[in-house]
Amino acid sequence: MVGKLEKIIEEIHEKSCSGKRDFYIDPNTGFLVFTSYFLKERGYCCESSCRHCPYGYVKKE
Repeated sequence: MVGKLEKIIEEIHEKSCSGKRDFYIDPNTGFLVFTSYFLKERGYCCESSCRHCPYGYVKKE
């Protein structure tokens, strides 16, 4: 089940991507978060487990 905060973040991310923005500010932490739009335009995966990684990278434990 998706919580209220997750839904808000999803909406902010979708709006940021459709506006071709590189990042948004996380409403919970105030941190800058790169959008999948930016990460894809950059053209490679940095293997940092970005929240919206369009390459599907998952850090191995």
